[in-house]
Amino acid sequence: MNRISTKQPKTKIRSQASSKARTDLPIQLRHFEERREAMIATVRELVEIESPSDCKPAVDKLGQHLANKFSSLGGKIKFHVCEAYGNHLQVDFPGPGERVLLLGHMDTVYPVGTLATMPCKVADGRIWGPGSFDMKGGIALMLFAIEAVQAQRGELRATTVLLVADEEIGSNSSRAITESLATNSAAVLVFEPAAGLKGAVKTARKGVGEYKLRVSGVSAHAGLDPGKGHSAIIELAKQIERIAGFNDLKRGLSANVGVIQGGSRTNVVAAEAIASIDVRIATAKDAAHIDRKMRSLKAFDRHCTIEVTGGINRLPMERTDGVLALYRRATAIAEQLGWNLGEAAVGGGSDGNFTAGLGIPTLDGLGAVGEGAHAVHESILLYELPKRATLISNLIANI
Repeated sequence: MNRISTKQPKTKIRSQASSKARTDLPIQLRHFEERREAMIATVRELVEIESPSDCKPAVDKLGQHLANKFSSLGGKIKFHVCEAYGNHLQVDFPGPGERVLLLGHMDTVYPVGTLATMPCKVADGRIWGPGSFDMKGGIALMLFAIEAVQAQRGELRATTVLLVADEEIGSNSSRAITESLATNSAAVLVFEPAAGLKGAVKTARKGVGEYKLRVSGVSAHAGLDPGKGHSAIIELAKQIERIAGFNDLKRGLSANVGVIQGGSRTNVVAAEAIASIDVRIATAKDAAHIDRKMRSLKAFDRHCTIEVTGGINRLPMERTDGVLALYRRATAIAEQLGWNLGEAAVGGGSDGNFTAGLGIPTLDGLGAVGEGAHAVHESILLYELPKRATLISNLIANI
């Protein structure tokens, strides 16, 4: 069994005493309001290059397109080649100060051809289309923010951009890259979508685990010899009831049996049954707690055997002092621009969980404001694009 570390390293950024700390704002809202149409065009451009996680040629096409854009801004391009999935794009910008990592992903959940039935369009004050919200709008904001800091300040601080190609399917091939780059960064800004239509950033995310419970029973003819069989399905049903008892919603812990499979025919006592379980945790210490519970499951029927595999994939992103310091810096910028910036704790995970789990100050949800991730109504709010870009560019300049 893999050991799960819950120790939180010391943070690199000290929490500010007040969210009203003075902040230099070199980039004003009007800079992006004048570029609003160009920002809309860029989002459409990215959405119309379909990039599902399981289609390497499609994701690599978007990766090369983005590499050209970042290269034109002076970034040094590096592709981390992946045979099974798309190549991961790293862009390094030289500059003063401790390095900041801008993190996101290029892949989407929509298969190639989705644009035929879900076209990208601008209507009703929004950009609609597959991947617009999660998270091609965030990538466009990243591009325009970097360009603005360079234009207004003459140079960008030391910055690395990492856009991975497998986030939607677990980040298995990119996780080590993300963690390595984060370890050498003072802070991580994650360009996943904002929380809600008011544009809150994400200061906490639940950790995520995936387990598989496999039950082996004894098959028999359901009519001739029912007493000689030991049903894996019946055993699994009892185990599911036990797993349901692991839920502690007040604690932020949930275990959901989302998929079950079992049996071969109705007249055969099932020899095998399988359950796939999604686990969510709010605190790192609960990783070992739920893992211990899952692996302590014992068969009710002594003629059946059970096997538990899987584990916690992402530790939670907790609201540490380092996270709070970044959030307070962001709220100070928002206040000087005349609006309030909320925060949210969400149940879904992102690659920000990896970086926060290492103790690196991480602020998530800096991407586009909208709704409908992974759904037919996926869209982003047009009027929020200039505001969001102003916040991001000033945050990069003032970390």
